[in-house]
Amino acid sequence: MQLGTRWAFGAALPAALPADAEVPVREVEAARQLSFAAAELAHWRWTLTYLEGRPHLELEDGTLLVLNPDGSAASVTEPGTPDADDDW
Repeated sequence: MQLGTRWAFGAALPAALPADAEVPVREVEAARQLSFAAAELAHWRWTLTYLEGRPHLELEDGTLLVLNPDGSAASVTEPGTPDADDDW
């Protein structure tokens, strides 16, 4: 695992991400803007972590966005969704 970086909700994406990553990130943000007050979202952060060479972006509410190497969305896991890989 390689740690990446953190940045604010709605801010410019880190240079380490492919340019195509902007579309899935902004789609997740747009959905959250419909459900949460702007004052709350102002404190949210994204966390970028690389696992097996793929970017994993986690939003403050627990949303997990896993990207393909080209930056397109491989999967979006909503908060509270059980992890299919978790056998515990």
